[in-house]
Amino acid sequence: MDLGRIVKWLVIVGLVLFAWKVAVPWVKEKGGSSGQVAAQGDGSCVGAAERASEAWGSGLGRFANPPYDAEAWSRFQRDVESSIAAAESACSCPAKSCATTREAMRDLRGLVSGMGSALRAGSSPPSDAVQRQEAIDNKIANARALLQSGQ
Repeated sequence: MDLGRIVKWLVIVGLVLFAWKVAVPWVKEKGGSSGQVAAQGDGSCVGAAERASEAWGSGLGRFANPPYDAEAWSRFQRDVESSIAAAESACSCPAKSCATTREAMRDLRGLVSGMGSALRAGSSPPSDAVQRQEAIDNKIANARALLQSGQ
C-alpha cells in the first residue's frame, strides 16, 4: 500500500473518530430527553441504533493502519452487524422514528460492508465514508427527535 493510501486512510479514520467523539455527544446533548424517551429506556429502537453506531465508531480505529488482521476484522464486523440486526429488530414499529432508524441501519450496514470489501481487497476505504457516517448519525438524531415528538 503506498503512502497516499495510508494518508487517505488516516484522514478518513481521523474524521470518523472526530465526528464520533465530538459530533455525536453534541447531538445527544442537544437532543435532551423527554418522558416518552425515558419510558422507552435503553431497549428502544433509537437506543439500539445508537448502540450499533457506537459499536462501529468505537472499534473502527483498530483498523486505521495496515497490515489488517483479517480475523479481528471479521469478529468486529460480525459484532457490528449483530448490533445492527438488534436495532433493526427493535425497530419494527410503523412510526416515523422507527422507519428513519431502519433507514439509518441499512446505511450503516452498507458502510460496514463497503469498508470490509476495501480491507479485504487491500484498497482504499470508500471515499465518502465520513460523509456516510455523518448522514447515519444525523438520521439517528432525527429519529430521536421524531420519537420525542411522538412520531
